[in-house]
Amino acid sequence: MPEGVIVKALSGYYYVKPLREGKISPEDEIVQCRARGIFKKRGQSPLVGDRVLYSLTENGEGTVDELRPRDSELIRPPVANVKLAVLLFSVREPDLNLQLLDKFLVHIEHSGLETIIVLTKRDLAEEDGEGIAQVKELYERIGYEVLVTSSRTGSGSGELRKRLAGIISVFAGQSGVGKSSMLNRLVPGLSLETSEISMRLGRGRHTTRHVELMDIGDGGYVADTPGFSQLDFLELGVEELSSCFREFVPLASECKFRGCSHLHEPGCRVIEAWEAGEIADSRYEHYKQFFTEMKDKKRRY
Repeated sequence: MPEGVIVKALSGYYYVKPLREGKISPEDEIVQCRARGIFKKRGQSPLVGDRVLYSLTENGEGTVDELRPRDSELIRPPVANVKLAVLLFSVREPDLNLQLLDKFLVHIEHSGLETIIVLTKRDLAEEDGEGIAQVKELYERIGYEVLVTSSRTGSGSGELRKRLAGIISVFAGQSGVGKSSMLNRLVPGLSLETSEISMRLGRGRHTTRHVELMDIGDGGYVADTPGFSQLDFLELGVEELSSCFREFVPLASECKFRGCSHLHEPGCRVIEAWEAGEIADSRYEHYKQFFTEMKDKKRRY
């Protein structure tokens, strides 16, 4: 039975790209498949990114017969086997929003994916090289990979393409930061519709409507999706929040009290590290804001 990867799901059809020697085959045609009824009975649903066994039917279409075990699974956007989250944030138009960046990082840490932070529109902020360098240094110190790019000049896109080779990644970030422009840079001839930024609202219009894996060459596939834009903390327990701040993790075990909230307890190593300047003010401030937001949500629901 042939094996493949679902690269698109639309209106009850699953579009499967065959695998050869464990890799998605660029030469083979996509097979349009329906899923067997057994999945519904088991409460399973095939996802874009799933590795599947399928069989061909007489009309040139196919049937998805079996799902292979998943390495990862995202609920929103619904994609399986994603390895890397590419967080795109612009340095200008819209201005860099570190609170939103930290919120994305919390969700990505919780989902267990690797992360790369890509700062876009470098060409619009040439005079603010120092500010960009400070942000880059802040997140690299915590252990994140940070790339500074410009879709207009193409700087950084070769480096990013190398990083995406051979894996499924998901693009996410602020609206209007140039996701489509970046993908058009990475995939010559793609010509995705890009949306002009509404300066009044400071955000772009959504141009993506369903999850689809785009072949960017070298065995790399990108899920370009609007799914991360509505972030809330409902699926995350407040007690899990501090473990989603990487720099808190090695300190938390040294706190005086178990289950320390890192907000007011005596003998809290996280507070001590923040007071000593070892944790950035912005990161600690956002942790406190998210903690409050999660507590308020819990009361409401």
